[in-house]
Amino acid sequence: MYVPPAEVVEQATQLGEKKVALSLKDMGVRGFLAAALLGYATALAFYAAAVTQSPLVGALVFPAGFVMLSLLGLELVTGNFALLLLPLFRRRTHLVAILRNWVVVYVAHILGGLLLAYMVYVAWTFNGQRLDDPWVQRLVDITHSKTLAYAKMGAQGWWVAFVKAVLCNWMVTLAAFLGLAARDTAGKIIAMWLPIFTFFALGFEHSVVNLFLIPAGMMMGASITAGDWWLWNQIPVTIGNIVGGALFTAGLLHWTYGSAALEGQETKSS
Repeated sequence: MYVPPAEVVEQATQLGEKKVALSLKDMGVRGFLAAALLGYATALAFYAAAVTQSPLVGALVFPAGFVMLSLLGLELVTGNFALLLLPLFRRRTHLVAILRNWVVVYVAHILGGLLLAYMVYVAWTFNGQRLDDPWVQRLVDITHSKTLAYAKMGAQGWWVAFVKAVLCNWMVTLAAFLGLAARDTAGKIIAMWLPIFTFFALGFEHSVVNLFLIPAGMMMGASITAGDWWLWNQIPVTIGNIVGGALFTAGLLHWTYGSAALEGQETKSS
């Protein structure tokens, strides 16, 4: 069953309220699991692309991670960059509570991404004994392109990473909203699959994916430092993800649908 856009925005607002009210334990555990599941999906995408020699095949399977974490009700900070702002716009929460969620979930993502990166490194390379498989080399090459390629461009590299991150989270947060546009599981899966496939196929930048991808690439032989990772990718990408979700999804959808829904509620109450 299809849910109209105004109802989707209202449901997203209510979901944002519930996420803000979670305990620190639940934010942490659900954030950890979400990053690990995205790491699984990223590894699957790189493996599929290397085996088939088609990046589009990797992009087709990657949304499995987002679908799993969404259906489990886990915490993904990039989705929360939009969802948690809706109750703020309607004065149902405050900025401190939102920042609390973002920080706790992001730290949990770091732990989940690092753990899965290490486990995939051990599994794929036989604990460092086999580094020549094509999926390993592909991951290493992408790690270089996500860091050193930007570093060579200087300030322009920061801008490119930022814009790619804005474009990415426009789609990711749209997927979070579209998951509410259907009432049955199959409809939710299809609705979420489309924008996630789009961003991954186009090579845009997702901060939580990179919390797995770049450390895994470093473990597998990428010649970059932790400073390269954070300065030339993680920081500008996180900022871009915030802007993409806050402006293009939460901001514009609230502007066109949320305010109308709010006016309708006020009319009924009067």
